[in-house]
Amino acid sequence: MDEILSVHGISKQFVKKSIFGSKSSMVKAVDDVTFSLNRGDVLVIAGESGSGKSTIAKLILMAIIPDSGKIVFEGEQIKNNPKSLKKIRMECQMVYQDPYDSINPRMKVGDIVQIHNIGNDLERKKMIMDALKEVKLEPTEEIVEKYPHMLSGGQRQRVVLARALIMRPKIIIADEPVSMLDVSIRAEILELMKEIQKNNNISFIYITHDLATAKYFGQNIIILYLGKIMEAGSINQVLMRPRHPYTQALIDAISEPNPDNLYKEKIIRINEPIDIDPFTGCRFRARCPYAIEKCKETPPLELNDGRKVACFVDID
Repeated sequence: MDEILSVHGISKQFVKKSIFGSKSSMVKAVDDVTFSLNRGDVLVIAGESGSGKSTIAKLILMAIIPDSGKIVFEGEQIKNNPKSLKKIRMECQMVYQDPYDSINPRMKVGDIVQIHNIGNDLERKKMIMDALKEVKLEPTEEIVEKYPHMLSGGQRQRVVLARALIMRPKIIIADEPVSMLDVSIRAEILELMKEIQKNNNISFIYITHDLATAKYFGQNIIILYLGKIMEAGSINQVLMRPRHPYTQALIDAISEPNPDNLYKEKIIRINEPIDIDPFTGCRFRARCPYAIEKCKETPPLELNDGRKVACFVDID
């Protein structure tokens, strides 16, 4: 397979201050994370809030600088210099979670989507119209003259997708792109993203806490918890036969699609956290129902049954 992006052992720590600011500690937002993305593939990064998913996206785009490790795009290491930053930020576009905050409310759609330093007026107008048609915002002549407050949440997210697409990127990072949308239109946006990905052979990094949408859109998946990879492999492998207790708990928490089962008690295999340092030993041991003495050590991320798992316990 043709590898377009590879991340090698990246780590990032932040200073966490106490309420009154007298004490501070270091929080490992991302800890020794390694993965790769092939051209035209969809990689899902999944985990609950605070797992480090969005931090990884910012590290790839060099919005924040990693403390250690390296990121390689098309065979070249991304460095903190103007030439390298321009390349990754032109060819890797971001779609944010909130369609209300990610576009300027004082600008018309045409101005939001337009690239101002490429081509002449006619060429730029054609690029805008083509991008809007591709995300199914029509009639384009009317849409370009509208302000964001005149659009629905789903339409705004389509504008954000059009703005990403007009750059003709090689990678799109979609950070929880449907989580703030009405349930009725989430499937439409996901279907549109699948269509965009296939028609343009764009690689996607799809960030989510919702494993139901991950299964619908992704091919490979990384499960993150407190900045550490718990499990990684193909979507079918990981979600059909999870080998890590945290993956199992995330699957248990998926919303029930059958209305007849809405009031049945769901059993989520997770414990109330105990008061231990989460950054020593296994990250998940404070909440894991299978924790053993050996979990006080840090489990290596090892190849197991075709996927990588960081766990000392065999839960299969």
